[in-house]
Amino acid sequence: MADPILQISGLEVAVEDTPILRGVDLSVPQGEIHALMGPNGSGKSTLAYALSGHPRYEITGGTAIFDGMDLAEMGADERAQAGLFLAMQYPVEVPGVSVMNFLRSALEAVKGEEMGPREFVKLFDEKSRLLGFDRSFADRYLNEGFSGGEKKRHEILQMAMLEPRFAVLDETDSGLDVDALKVVAEGVNHLAGPDLGVLLITHYTRVLRYIEPDVVHVMFDGRIAQTGGPELADHLEEHGYAQFGAAEPAAAPGS
Repeated sequence: MADPILQISGLEVAVEDTPILRGVDLSVPQGEIHALMGPNGSGKSTLAYALSGHPRYEITGGTAIFDGMDLAEMGADERAQAGLFLAMQYPVEVPGVSVMNFLRSALEAVKGEEMGPREFVKLFDEKSRLLGFDRSFADRYLNEGFSGGEKKRHEILQMAMLEPRFAVLDETDSGLDVDALKVVAEGVNHLAGPDLGVLLITHYTRVLRYIEPDVVHVMFDGRIAQTGGPELADHLEEHGYAQFGAAEPAAAPGS
């Protein structure tokens, strides 16, 4: 087994002095896909934002070590430059900033060097074809007027272009129809490999039909309550989260 690129030990996180994470232990080796499941309010998105450096999410205890570096000592930009990527559950709209300009600025900020226009357009076109991203969206303002599926495809397009070492995908399947879900899953599967670790956060098991995890973790009440193989997701689909004290299904209605 590869060494963990992300090693979380006893992590505690508070939002405006309210404790949310209460001692999370989680280890993800490089090159593996780990699914993090759990009912609403269990702390899944809190973990994602704490790892990415959102200022409202304060690490109050424990450690989160990424590739040997303590994330608590790094700014959000430093984490991105080190190869940590977050795909948000609800991507924000940025009026006045085109998709192309945003991606080029992000790429140059992360890589620390300028990229010529011709080289950038070539890379953009290559990755857009890979993900089925409509090239006509390139000059539109970031996420403005995009459907849910288009926003999520753009998140994966960012990941493809930035080539991070570790990606946290926070409910990337949320709000997607089955066709958009398949396109996004194909993008993730294409990018996954020995040089990319993935923490796939989801409430429902549906996305795991298209992205097969190596390990499944269940979060409840701010802690990792159970860890197992892909078969754990099958168990959750059948029984939901009742055993952890939440009367919520793990299979989406009609899925």
